[in-house]
Amino acid sequence: MSLDQNSRIVVVGASLAGTRAAEELRRAGYTGDVVVIGAEAHAPYDRPPLSKQFLAGSWGRERIELRPAPRWTELGIELRLGERARGVDVAARRVAMEGGELIGFDGLVLAPGATPRKLDLAAGLSGVFELRTVDDAEAIVARMEAGATRVVVVGAGFIGSEVAATCRARGAEVTVVEVLDVPLARVLGEQMGGICGDLHRRNGVELLVGTRVENLEGDASGEIRRVVLSGGRSLDADLVVVGVGVVPETGWLADSGLEISDGLVADAELFVADGIVVAGDAARWLDLGQGEHVRIEHWTNAAEQGVVAARNLLAGRGRGEPYVPVPYFWSDQYGVKIQVLGYPRPSDDVEIVEGSLEEGRFVALYGRAGLMSAALGFGMPGRLMAYRKLLEERASMHEAMMHARGS
Repeated sequence: MSLDQNSRIVVVGASLAGTRAAEELRRAGYTGDVVVIGAEAHAPYDRPPLSKQFLAGSWGRERIELRPAPRWTELGIELRLGERARGVDVAARRVAMEGGELIGFDGLVLAPGATPRKLDLAAGLSGVFELRTVDDAEAIVARMEAGATRVVVVGAGFIGSEVAATCRARGAEVTVVEVLDVPLARVLGEQMGGICGDLHRRNGVELLVGTRVENLEGDASGEIRRVVLSGGRSLDADLVVVGVGVVPETGWLADSGLEISDGLVADAELFVADGIVVAGDAARWLDLGQGEHVRIEHWTNAAEQGVVAARNLLAGRGRGEPYVPVPYFWSDQYGVKIQVLGYPRPSDDVEIVEGSLEEGRFVALYGRAGLMSAALGFGMPGRLMAYRKLLEERASMHEAMMHARGS
């Protein structure tokens, strides 16, 4: 397969990974057609601000656009927005659209993203939202501006926690309901997850752990009014935001013949088939550094993976570069920046190497089988990146500790 000026590359997914892939195709010198298909009607935009600056009301839509409209024209990239792909015929090299159109391709980048998990209990009720899109964020803002002051957040993961922090800053009475006994324990372990939980409490947010939502109750007009919890307690609520994770957006590819298992299963170069690569939240690729298939839902991964996917697509399968990142993500809550490098696991050993728990500002290193596996920064944004190179070099915990001590 030759990808030259007479060929067409289709990108399914008009968010960060798809945008970075499309731009990289041009940066790498590809002069053929590039078509980007996006299910949302909006031009590609950035998602992290939705739970922070956008929800706070300090940023508008113009601040979250990934690129100004003229940039797409300059790059000669065709945006097909508000159009949803419904399937891929791998053999015929065509993307099937919901309206019946078939779009041929010579190369394909799949960047469909993920979809929030929903609470089935919310069916038919107004005032219950997930937060994934700018439309979701605008609906939540409108609800608060209309007088919603009693907010219940279901899920104390990073998105739920950011929503809680932002709503609290807007003056709302906020309760967070978490099914785990310790927030974020499955990501950061119980000790560090407990620190994140304490951050909510110190800022006037009620955190209910080990608790499930049993029912959502509305008034006669269908407006949310109460959240019924396991144990029998009820919470008055004008607004409920559900943040219980996402699932890869792969259902539309069920008949494609591509391997799907918690995402689109790809090789180390991000290929799912000849001439077809994957990037972003739906990618589950072979990470040679970890020796297993992994899937990451963070902003930095989507940005970096989109670039590598585009380069490898142009190079051809078997001639590209393995994608072996040092994962990085961050969360802003109550004025504290929480940052993570690497692959932490709950069973890892954890050592505080800078600052202290008492100060509420620290860097913690995670270790597994004698090697440094991750680093966590809590309120010390200027220090965490000093540990990135150690993760790249697969440093031992002993070497990492020596580095932290300046030896």
